[in-house]
Amino acid sequence: MTSFQSFSRAKTLLAACAIALSLQPAAHAAEAPPAEVHLDYAYYSPVSLALKHLGYLERALPQSKVGWVLSQGSNRSLEYLNSGGVDFASSASLAAVLSRANGSPIKSVYVYSRAEWTALVVRKDSPIQTVADLKGKKVAATKGTDPYLFTLRSLQQAGLKKDDVELVHLQHPDGRTALEKGDVDAWAGLDPHMAASQIQAGSRLLYRNRDFNSYGVVSVTERFAKEHPHTLDTVIKAYEQAREWSVKHPDELAKLLADESGLPLDVARLQLSRTDLGRPQLTAGDVLASKAAAPILVSEELVRRGVNVDQVIDQLIDTGFQPTVAAQ
Repeated sequence: MTSFQSFSRAKTLLAACAIALSLQPAAHAAEAPPAEVHLDYAYYSPVSLALKHLGYLERALPQSKVGWVLSQGSNRSLEYLNSGGVDFASSASLAAVLSRANGSPIKSVYVYSRAEWTALVVRKDSPIQTVADLKGKKVAATKGTDPYLFTLRSLQQAGLKKDDVELVHLQHPDGRTALEKGDVDAWAGLDPHMAASQIQAGSRLLYRNRDFNSYGVVSVTERFAKEHPHTLDTVIKAYEQAREWSVKHPDELAKLLADESGLPLDVARLQLSRTDLGRPQLTAGDVLASKAAAPILVSEELVRRGVNVDQVIDQLIDTGFQPTVAAQ
């Protein structure tokens, strides 16, 4: 092949690539919206309540039926996502790591809050004063959720192992009830149930550690992200509208949370007082924070043997989405 022929062939290939690239935005724009889009909403995610209440997504996706499913915890949220019950799930970031590490092809694309939403809780008259005092005691926790992982990390820091306590696997509202009835000695709480127990029953936060609280993420399946990129962008923009509204209207958000959860307004305000809604973008720092918790997932055999958790986190957390607010 002559130099001229080689040049001509290369020029033709480059032209073909240019045409293909030029067609991508058109294909993206021409994406047929799904007939239905299902999202979860949760009391631990006030922005999801605002998104559902304000109708931003319904207006942004007029050709799709928008459905809503209530999640009581990260484990339920991710179960709904993996079973196809929802297309967008809100959970704690470490719960999403666990889900991905154990075989679920999901990606986290947005941060709905960075809250101190969990702590170890005891009754107001409990003699327990330190995490070390929990040895031999019953601790209620919802397996696969941030409070559960918070418990394991707290025990480890105190020099205890998981087997040094009796973990009682209860959903968050049931854990609160068990604590207040005296059926367990401590509870890995989650707001707003934790805030309600503090105010209504005088429950005491035994151990707090903001660094052990993982942030809240919205996740999707890889399949949905690939098949509906425009819809994914639209949902993130709608979340951003709801987040900005939430930041600008704290009193209305507190009332909405109280109305939706059925809890008193002072409980909602306590929850929101420890909820940071100001940083929705996933960053390299979030990747590092998740990797810092990886050793506990491995040591407690919460992930399949041989799984590289750091690699899982790199695959899970998508820092490429830049939330932008759609015109209202």
